[in-house]
Amino acid sequence: LGRAPAAPRPLQPPLRVSPGCRGAQGRLAYKLLHDLFANYSSALRPVEDTDRALNVTLQVTLSQIIDMDERNQVLTSYLWVRQTWLDAHLTWDKDGYGGIDSIRIPSSYVWRPDIILYNNADEHFGGSMETNVVLRSDGHIMWDSPAITKSSCKVDVSYFPFDGQRCRLTFGSWTYNGNQIDLRNQLDTGDLTDFVENVEWEVLGMPATRNVITYGCCSEPYPDVTYTLLLRRRASFYIFNLLLPCIMVSFLAPLGFYLPADSGEKVSLGVTVLLALTVFQLLVAESMPPSESVPLIGKYYIATMTMITASTALTIFIMNVHHCGPGARPVPPWARRLILHHMARLCCVYEVGESCKSPQRVLGGRAGGGDAEGPGESPGEGQVGTEVRGCPWDHCLCHHDALLRNVGYIAGCFRRHRTNQRRTGEWKKVAKVMDRFFMWVFFLMVFLMSVLVLGNAA
Repeated sequence: LGRAPAAPRPLQPPLRVSPGCRGAQGRLAYKLLHDLFANYSSALRPVEDTDRALNVTLQVTLSQIIDMDERNQVLTSYLWVRQTWLDAHLTWDKDGYGGIDSIRIPSSYVWRPDIILYNNADEHFGGSMETNVVLRSDGHIMWDSPAITKSSCKVDVSYFPFDGQRCRLTFGSWTYNGNQIDLRNQLDTGDLTDFVENVEWEVLGMPATRNVITYGCCSEPYPDVTYTLLLRRRASFYIFNLLLPCIMVSFLAPLGFYLPADSGEKVSLGVTVLLALTVFQLLVAESMPPSESVPLIGKYYIATMTMITASTALTIFIMNVHHCGPGARPVPPWARRLILHHMARLCCVYEVGESCKSPQRVLGGRAGGGDAEGPGESPGEGQVGTEVRGCPWDHCLCHHDALLRNVGYIAGCFRRHRTNQRRTGEWKKVAKVMDRFFMWVFFLMVFLMSVLVLGNAA
């Protein structure tokens, strides 16, 4: 036993507004516009009492940082500027116009405050875009206009690329003083809710302050609202493209002391590193303003280039010491004691078969033992003399005196040759010890300069 199906309910027709009502609203809006601007002039300040100041409220929204030109000290930004004021001549009874509470009309129809950016750096000095204003029945006008502004900004690059900038955006009336327009900021900070992140700069804040300034030309006060844009540079790009290559190249400079003197590339390495740092220095100088303030990375480049210049000059001096010929003077006693004894042990410079822990030989000790032999004590001389004395005079193949002179001459040449070799070897060891000593000194200097740069950046 089933129930009979219920009869379907009739469909409700959709609610429609008759064309006559919409036409009436449109006619009322046209009538309202005609009545409001029948005897209205946009040239005069819209106040009932001309002795009273008109309150204008300003609010700035930062949408995007387009460019920061450090060399010309110009900040290009995209702003939304909202101005609100009360027009006493543009009020109406909304009940008399079909409940119309607000209308949107071109901004050129109404009086507008001449609020401009004081520190504008645009060559065309363009203002805000001609957008509509929202006019309410109580006379309040709200004007939202986007603007791409170029403002002058004092750039301090002392700590580039770890620097931060404070760029000010100062808004105020150009012709109305504080007795005619009282300019105030709506909030204590700029609006950053719709800000588009910049790849180079990080925005830390945008506080707003109201200032009242009396200029030298006029006795009346002029209020302005200043937004201070706090920026911090994202240094990752410059670290990987300018700082790290400089640090790596600067660590190559001390290795020039480690190269063998006979390779002929010690000076070439220093000059090549100096040219590479000069290229990096020019890249930094092209983007920085030509001011007396040298950036931090520029100071690091200059210090590194000075160090490399000194290392190249020392390399030339050490190579001159290394290539001292047989005609050079002997190593002085103080140099023998300081360089060949103490510094050699400190830098672990030793000959083949020696080590850093093995006792040093007394340099020149062999000279008294091996080189003090007289001509009569040369090897084989006693035997020759014995054979000569034992040999009958008539059976001797050579004259006794001539033989002694020849043997003495050969022994003297051999002795002088060994002395020259020992003297040349001592000067080469002096050069080698100085190479190792200056290598560690310059390594320490590069490390300390890198730590100082990073410490100042922090």
